[in-house]
Amino acid sequence: MNERDILLKGAEALRNRLRCRPRVAVVLGSGLGQMAEECDLKIPYAEIYGLKASTVSGHRGCFALKKCASGDVLFMMGRVHCYEGLSAAEAVRPVRLMRLQGIEKLILTNVSGAIDPDFKVGEPVMISGHIASLVPSPLRGENISELGTRFPDMSEVYSKRLLRAAKGIFVEAGIKYREGVYLQAPGPQYETPEEIRMFSRWGADMVGMSTAIEAIAAKHAGMEIAGVSLISNFAAGITDKKLSHEEVREAAKKGAEKFEYVVSRLIDEI
Repeated sequence: MNERDILLKGAEALRNRLRCRPRVAVVLGSGLGQMAEECDLKIPYAEIYGLKASTVSGHRGCFALKKCASGDVLFMMGRVHCYEGLSAAEAVRPVRLMRLQGIEKLILTNVSGAIDPDFKVGEPVMISGHIASLVPSPLRGENISELGTRFPDMSEVYSKRLLRAAKGIFVEAGIKYREGVYLQAPGPQYETPEEIRMFSRWGADMVGMSTAIEAIAAKHAGMEIAGVSLISNFAAGITDKKLSHEEVREAAKKGAEKFEYVVSRLIDEI
């Protein structure tokens, strides 16, 4: 079965389970799923045609439907990654299925390593742009015209309107506003100090193993996108500290309150 048919069949399965048409969706990264725990409905990815369960600790691997002040919001509690053995097209299927439900606005979140030494661990940073040249494009192969054009413009992937709204939210909460360029690396190994020095010269401020390909797929499909990155550690070589997934999850716990406030307020603004 080709990718288009897989998406249409998966979209029908998700639509039958949701029985509503949320307008806003949020993808919650490693260890950030707590804000969607209390919800009205949970649907494991593996129960939707074409989707696979996450194999990474800290990723629940399900959709969660939650009523917020602004209406129904569809959360992804965790995501799947290319380093789990998936193609880029498979990794972005959940985002594309959400667009086929009528989702118009998307908030992408992750935990990332800081390349900019002025960033602080446990603090949220808005994504103003990304570098995805090291990972395959999710748009490779036959174009799915129901979603978008063959050659989509990527001049403004992350909405300037939502970045302006985020700045006000940070000020309101007494959080120092920071934004930066996010680079998606292939993973699952952490980057070497030499790679981080190269990424810095490219203009990257933070690095992770997800998000950018989802943003490409969402932009292709006409969604308005905001990106929020919780700084979990400094990238290799910025300090002498060794990197571990446990450190990432602990930082997510410590920064959860600020992160949840920013994302909740963004949902209201979006």
